[in-house]
Amino acid sequence: MLRFSLIYCVLAFACSVSLAADKVTKYCRFQANQKTAYGLIEGDSVIELDGDFFQQPKPTAKKHKLSDVKLLIPTTPSKVLALAGNYKSHLPDQKIDPKFEIPQIFYKLPSCLISDGETVVIPPGTNEVHFEAELVLVIGKTAKNVSPEKALDYVFGVTAGNDISARDWQKNDVQWWRAKASDTFGPIYPVIVSGINYDDLRLQMRVNGETLQDQRTKDLIHNCAKQVSFISQHVTLNPGDLIYTGTPGKTAAIKPGDKMEVELEGVGILKNGVAAAK
Repeated sequence: MLRFSLIYCVLAFACSVSLAADKVTKYCRFQANQKTAYGLIEGDSVIELDGDFFQQPKPTAKKHKLSDVKLLIPTTPSKVLALAGNYKSHLPDQKIDPKFEIPQIFYKLPSCLISDGETVVIPPGTNEVHFEAELVLVIGKTAKNVSPEKALDYVFGVTAGNDISARDWQKNDVQWWRAKASDTFGPIYPVIVSGINYDDLRLQMRVNGETLQDQRTKDLIHNCAKQVSFISQHVTLNPGDLIYTGTPGKTAAIKPGDKMEVELEGVGILKNGVAAAK
């Protein structure tokens, strides 16, 4: 009987660990009463954590109504990377050019990031600024020379992003620094979600209520693990770093007054307006 009880306890423990590993969890970085903190979202409440996401923080006794806090950019990244041409549907004639057989990475800047509800500002000198709905990976621990098999162990979770792009600058400049990283060109949803299948989520872009992009992340040319592994062979990824994983289909120009919505299945809807620079 004792032996049976011990076996039962071991099996129950193993089952609980498995369920915990598969649990969908939502995190945020927020401001309340002039204090910036990290939190765990449960229903319409935010449970304050005793540190950031990456130090195995424990929940505190402090609980806030979600409606009473200001949700911020979810991390303070040391770097923001992004992929070009990572869906066949986004490539000319939907054919993979040999150069896209490896992940093609470029940099955005942390200073371009804005949160949900903030405004994308079209700067002077560009006449063709496009939306790009994207899945964004959030790195959870230092990653250097990691294998594809282990790469997802370094991903803390995912969120939704919008890789705003000035196409004329992208085409005519030698580098993409202002085309991809001008101020406000990096909208990002303030909630990070873990415990979902990052490689099979529905991604949509709506502008003024019209759906203009709609594809699943299973169609990525280079999946999430390959991206993290490849980047880590060349650049050390740090906790909080962000990877915009590429956009599907065709994009189009936005104009002042437009309302953009990036919806990522299991995560939420990133909403941003558009304005001209004053």
